[in-house]
Amino acid sequence: MNTICGHSIEDYMALVERFHGHPAPGLLAGGFMVDLAKKNLPDGEFFDALCETKVCLPDAIQILTPCTVGNGWLKIVDTGRFALALFEKYTGEGVRVHLDAGRLGPYPEYESWFFRRRPKREQDRDRLMREIAEAGAGVMGVNRVRVDAGLVGKNSGGKTEPCPGCGEAYPVETGARCGACAGLPLYARP
Repeated sequence: MNTICGHSIEDYMALVERFHGHPAPGLLAGGFMVDLAKKNLPDGEFFDALCETKVCLPDAIQILTPCTVGNGWLKIVDTGRFALALFEKYTGEGVRVHLDAGRLGPYPEYESWFFRRRPKREQDRDRLMREIAEAGAGVMGVNRVRVDAGLVGKNSGGKTEPCPGCGEAYPVETGARCGACAGLPLYARP
């Protein structure tokens, strides 16, 4: 039976539900991806994570590794691809895992979900979850990579000062004013 980072699928999905709010198929697939990446890294290595989508997969990384958005060890660069890399935090050497669409043929519900061929309400959710669990890491591709130097290491945030526009602290390296005062749209006017 497939396990995910030492957890039974049921135990992992309970963790998913507590963290993510519901047992999403993307997190089940993502769990297998993280597990495969970790199995392809040397034991005891300190690693960071790079996630190529902002949907579901970052939560699998945060549940199964010490890499989080909050501690800066998880970077999300949304290429729109369902892929992740775990890499040595100082050299950028690591592994990239992606869901290989060419291997989904034996799993029609999984394939349909991955390509968004039917709306959620028309999917057979039980069959989808069974197919993802059965496929496990068998539908994943894994490659050695070196992450771009610009994504390696932790950004300390730099010096902060009060914004001349609003008075709130912001990192001065980002410009003469904080992002909000510089026009970054965050909130609609009441």
